[in-house]
Amino acid sequence: MKDLGSLKYFLGIEISRSDTGIVLNQRKYALELIKDVDLKGAKSTVTPLEQNQKLTTVEFDETLQLKNDDEVLVDVTIYQRLIERFLYLTNTRPDIIYGVQHLSQFMHKPKKSHYATALRIVRYIKSNPGQGILLPSDGDPILIAY
Repeated sequence: MKDLGSLKYFLGIEISRSDTGIVLNQRKYALELIKDVDLKGAKSTVTPLEQNQKLTTVEFDETLQLKNDDEVLVDVTIYQRLIERFLYLTNTRPDIIYGVQHLSQFMHKPKKSHYATALRIVRYIKSNPGQGILLPSDGDPILIAY
């Protein structure tokens, strides 16, 4: 058996140790996500969702006979893959969980507005890609996430 030293990286999660505790983050994964959706040059946002934003399903719009320009995406797999990547990122980013949960409700027939909201979450992640969670070493079982 060979000792490989202290753990630095595991399943895409960076592990940093300090006197205050252990910090877990997915900086590399977040930067790769930003690059893959081609938002490296985009302006970041300070919140993952717009305030009072209303997202509706296609069925809801049809039932209420709402007419808008919000069409269903032609290729839903792009949206679905983005949500899947967000779900993995929530391991160390509890600040995006609500937005990701909200968007995951529209996996079957996502509309352009849903995809635009997902891109807003990417722009929010861009504001601090190295953000993670701190597991303190002082013995208190309190999770500090932001």
